[in-house]
Amino acid sequence: MPYELGGRSRQKQRTRDALVAAARELVASGLTPTVEQAAAAAEVSRPTAYRYFPNQRALLSAAHPETAATTLLPPDAPTDVSERLAAAIDRFAALITDTEEQQRTMLRLSLEADPAERAALPLRQGRAIAWFEEALDPLSGELSKESVHQLAIAIRSVAGIEALSWLLDVAKLPHEEAIALMKWSAQSLLSATLAGSPPPVGPRQTGGVQRPGSD
Repeated sequence: MPYELGGRSRQKQRTRDALVAAARELVASGLTPTVEQAAAAAEVSRPTAYRYFPNQRALLSAAHPETAATTLLPPDAPTDVSERLAAAIDRFAALITDTEEQQRTMLRLSLEADPAERAALPLRQGRAIAWFEEALDPLSGELSKESVHQLAIAIRSVAGIEALSWLLDVAKLPHEEAIALMKWSAQSLLSATLAGSPPPVGPRQTGGVQRPGSD
């Protein structure tokens, strides 16, 4: 059982929240904080901090901006698939923009870590793909589950921190133009699908073989 679920749960939750907030602030400043650094910033003792987060990876996973999100759609989500995708992309782009330094840190960690560590990082948990599948749900009567999943992957590939970093750092686009291009790319993929050109589905998805996790 996690330490914070034991006795004095409210106090423990406050301590955990303080550690997570401190870690997020440190990441936003360009650092990759250790448990000790987060503890010092939160004014929590090192032994106490390690009861909540036994290692740096656990701390950074909890501090990742997308961890608490459960959907990209508003409560009154539209039924039209294009409008649903627009709402999801707007929310996702805002999340990335508002937490760009944290996102870049997670991207760097995902590239530097060994395979086992990479698989455990939040950027490799497939949350955004599931959120885009939710936005594309109206297509479930027209496309196979595999095709909807593949479209969600394609949209994620043009709308994440990886794409934004390339557009800003390599293509040298202004920030607003980069975000606009990401949104246009996502809608273009949907438009192509609606026009009869869905993304290809490979044999690993049609041959009954379980798909590995995507990010």
